[in-house]
Amino acid sequence: MSAHTKPFEEKMEKTVKNLESELLTIRAGRANAHVLDKIKAECYGGMEMPVNQLANISIPEARVIVISPYDGSTLKAIEKAINQSDLGINPNSDGKVIRLVFPELTEERRKSLTKDIKKKGEEAKVAVRNIRRDAMDKAKKLEKGSEITEDEKDDLEKEIQKLTDKFTAEIDKLVEAKNKDIMSI
Repeated sequence: MSAHTKPFEEKMEKTVKNLESELLTIRAGRANAHVLDKIKAECYGGMEMPVNQLANISIPEARVIVISPYDGSTLKAIEKAINQSDLGINPNSDGKVIRLVFPELTEERRKSLTKDIKKKGEEAKVAVRNIRRDAMDKAKKLEKGSEITEDEKDDLEKEIQKLTDKFTAEIDKLVEAKNKDIMSI
């Protein structure tokens, strides 16, 4: 890749990585510790901290997450944060640990999740296409400013399109894999 396309390639890569981490937080029928990544509990005098920094998170069974707080005083705060989140699972606490039991997904819920996943994929593709547009604009400006020739601009545009196709295909693969995962549970 040329020096002109490197920053755009990095932006496209970051878009795909963001989609990847977003898809990890989508709750399928199996327990996945990543569903807790965005949940923050208010503790230690109003400080908000991610749950995964306040507790040990384990998955003893396919549909169960066990949250063992490092400090027992944070248990209630973690429980409250999970209740207030959009996770949709009620935490069960025994005073020492919190258990999250993931119910089986209904057919309706699976279809709803696949629509959400496709929407997130489309948003990521739009972001990649916006980055492509910015890169194409830059190529035209470089040519107008006589920094590159018309042939070099054409080569640059081809390179930019190849990058766009590559990252769009990657997004499609991520979306397809996540949908397959949800429909096979």
